[in-house]
Amino acid sequence: MKTADGKQAPRGGRGGRRGIDWRLCFIADADAAAGRDLPRIVREVAAAGATLIQLRAKNLSARDFLAMAKTLAALLSPLGIPLIINDRVDIALACGAGGVHLGREDMPYAEARRLMGRERIIGLSVTTAGQAVEAERLGADCLGVWPVFPTRTKTTDQPPLGIQGLRRVRKRVKTPLLAVGGITAANAASVFAAGADGVAVVSAILSAPDPARAAAALRAAAVPPRRNVLPDRK
Repeated sequence: MKTADGKQAPRGGRGGRRGIDWRLCFIADADAAAGRDLPRIVREVAAAGATLIQLRAKNLSARDFLAMAKTLAALLSPLGIPLIINDRVDIALACGAGGVHLGREDMPYAEARRLMGRERIIGLSVTTAGQAVEAERLGADCLGVWPVFPTRTKTTDQPPLGIQGLRRVRKRVKTPLLAVGGITAANAASVFAAGADGVAVVSAILSAPDPARAAAALRAAAVPPRRNVLPDRK
């Protein structure tokens, strides 16, 4: 597999320690897809400008989750777009994904890093500036900051951070930030202006009549990549 710049990349699209374009992460939620052809949607969204794909499948069996992950890994590998697996380190390893994204209730970072190795992406979810500081100290490659705006995609008692809350997180850490929760083409520019390196969306794309057009609109709101180079690990 080769990356968009013609260099050789390992399976899953991570590209070793090359710069990662965090601008538009499509969270391909198997449940939210509601029986639609998720690989087809992912292919169209990737062509429209998504720079990362995260596969989330809370209610699939491990067997079905792995089958979907392998399908998406094969689809994205020639495009040089990293596939990130939500929650499941085992699925990420089995399908050769570029990384994993872990929530507060998932496998601890240290154990995930031991299993994933130093060359794969590990993202962590954070809801406060303090959590972001701790996640950066651990060595996370990116932080999913949520919820920035009200969202119905994922249930939470956490009040929205808003733009000011996102700015507070940005001031405390240098790690790339993905803004999550209630992101749309209408508010994406303000999120980037507040310091986000990218946005991660489910419903803004999956609920749209034309997912590819929705992805293109989100990508158009994104600023050029800035803090997108992963630090070397000692």
